[in-house]
Amino acid sequence: MAPTALVLGGTGFMGGHLCAAFRAAGHRVVCVSRGRSRTRPGDDGLVHLHHELGAPTQDVAALLADVAPQVIVNAAGVVWQAEEARMWSLNARFAERLAHATAALATPARLVQLGSSHEYGPSEPGTSTAEDAVCAPVSVYGRTKLAATEAVLDTVRERGLAAVVLRVANATGPGVPANSLLGTVAHRLAAPAPAHDGGERAELRLAPLRAQRDFVDVRDVAAAAVLAATAPAGEVTGRVINIARGEAVPVRRLVERLIALADRPVRLTEHRPPPEPGRAGPGQDARVLRADLEWQQLDISRARRLLGWQPAVDLDTSLTDLLAAVRLPEQERTRT
Repeated sequence: MAPTALVLGGTGFMGGHLCAAFRAAGHRVVCVSRGRSRTRPGDDGLVHLHHELGAPTQDVAALLADVAPQVIVNAAGVVWQAEEARMWSLNARFAERLAHATAALATPARLVQLGSSHEYGPSEPGTSTAEDAVCAPVSVYGRTKLAATEAVLDTVRERGLAAVVLRVANATGPGVPANSLLGTVAHRLAAPAPAHDGGERAELRLAPLRAQRDFVDVRDVAAAAVLAATAPAGEVTGRVINIARGEAVPVRRLVERLIALADRPVRLTEHRPPPEPGRAGPGQDARVLRADLEWQQLDISRARRLLGWQPAVDLDTSLTDLLAAVRLPEQERTRT
């Protein structure tokens, strides 16, 4: 019988690709989401369940007992422009409850926790950050993800949980959230051009694009999760593993490449938006990659050594597929 993989946050950006990757690897996939699925249960070959992430540990335990998975992947949580209390609840405290519930299962299961490169905080330009670096996150998002990582690793040490944390760089590719930087740009470029623009190029206004970041395609992240779920337990249990391309890329270059791929006459301008009160995402503005993380490049040698993984999707392909995924619903809307 095929092993069962339970994917929490399965209808989100990463979750959808995780479900597809585990299904392609021969798993029976149970997709768990907070809200109603965008697809009808069963029409994509998955089993769909709904679960409230704020539920107590016993409810999480009941979900796991009902599904009886061999693999649990936690891609649930919130990123962009969420309130601080909500981020602590869904990113950190849920991960702790999930780790405890997984450790208590009668039949052991492996937990793959998706962490974030925002857990590290600032790094020196020109350097690569390895997993043993001291973490000093500067955003609430980074702090909540680090708390989740620590909760999982504490449960490994104290309760014998079989778990691995994948610390993921900035993910891109088809399905990237519309309120992320690259998602914002792609949606602007995919929108129909004004009927009467006087021949002038449309303006694309963004926050200053000074950062150089490590980007990785979401499908490479999904492939890494499958490898982490199936690697020998002794190799990966209790480990943090960076998942990235291992190269810092100027963010402005990626935006300019998206514009070129879209073949749209756009004038790119940069400005500093006013702060938005009450928000605690990776940036005050959804289109901003935080200026206090102007350089980040991850060392991915551990992923190569322990998982036999390396990025397979180049950034040009990732951006092309991102744009195509955004354009498809735009084209469908114009036909109706």
